[in-house]
Amino acid sequence: MLVRVDDERFRSVQWSSGKSFGAISLEPSPPPLHHHHEQPPALAERSEQVPVEPASTSTPIEGSHRSSVDVAETAKFAAIAATWWDYQGPFKPLHIMNQIRISFIRSAICRHFRKDANSARPLEGLQIVDVGCGGGLLCEPLARMGGLITGIDAVEKNLGVASLHAARDPATALIKYLCTTAEQMVHEQEKFDVVIALEVIEHVADPMEFCKSLAALTKKNGIVFISTLNRSIQSFGLAIVAAEYVLGWLPQGTHNWSKFVTPEELALLMGKASLSVEEMAGMVYNPFSQKWSLSEDTSVNYIALGVNRDT
Repeated sequence: MLVRVDDERFRSVQWSSGKSFGAISLEPSPPPLHHHHEQPPALAERSEQVPVEPASTSTPIEGSHRSSVDVAETAKFAAIAATWWDYQGPFKPLHIMNQIRISFIRSAICRHFRKDANSARPLEGLQIVDVGCGGGLLCEPLARMGGLITGIDAVEKNLGVASLHAARDPATALIKYLCTTAEQMVHEQEKFDVVIALEVIEHVADPMEFCKSLAALTKKNGIVFISTLNRSIQSFGLAIVAAEYVLGWLPQGTHNWSKFVTPEELALLMGKASLSVEEMAGMVYNPFSQKWSLSEDTSVNYIALGVNRDT
C-alpha cells in the first residue's frame, strides 16, 4: 500500500492504485484498555542459545544529550538478551517476521537507489544503520546483501550477543555494533543512506524526538524505515492477549498497548521530522502456514518508508 500525503499535514491518504483511502482523523485515540505490554514478532531455523558477553565493539552511552530511551523498556530486553538467537525463545515472532521485513526493505532500497534487485549483493556500498538492533537479527542479512552495516542499541547485553553471533560468519563479521543512541549519533554528526528502526518506536520515551533523530541521521534523499504496532482493538487482542497470555509466545508485560502508534500518528510524526512518507504496508500473520505476508491491512503490524527531503 502506498500512502500519499497532502500538504495539509497528512489529512488524506491514497492507495498506490489511486483509490481513496479516506480522511485521516486527527482526533485523539481512545484511552488504552490496558497498561501492560509490548513486542517482538517470529521463526527460522533452530540455533543454540548464545551466551551474553560484553560487545568489544560497543561504546558506553555518555553525555547529556536528550535521549528518547525509556529505561524501563530497555530493562525488559536486557532481561532476555541471551535468547535473541534462540528460534523457539521469546524472539521467535521476530524471527518469523524477519523474512517479510527484509523483503520489503530490500525491494524499497533497490527501487530508491536504482540497485539491481537480482544481484546477490544489491546493497553494495550503502551505509545502513539499524537503530535498536537487538541481537542483530536484521543486521546480519543486510550485511550479507553487501550493506555497510552499523547496529546500535542502548542495551549492552544485546550487543554482546550480536557481536558473538556475527563473528561466526566472515560475511557478517564486519558489522559495527555500538552501544549508543540515535540522539548521540546525531550529536556526532553521523549520516547514513538508510536508517532502520523496526519495532522500536513503541518502546521509546519520546516518539517525536526519536523520529527527528532518525531523520537527522539520514543523508539528503536517504530513506528511513519504521515498523511498529497499530494501537487498535485488533492489536490488543492479538499482540497482547493472544501472544502474551493465551499462546505464551512472549513474556507477559512485553507490550504496553498505550504506547502503540497508529499509522496516522506515525505519518504525522515523520512529516514533522521532514520525512516524506512514500509507502506504508501492513504485515499479516497466518497462524496455519506460520508465515507473514505484506497486506493493505495495517490494523496490527505495519511498516512505513520515508524519504528525507529536507534541504
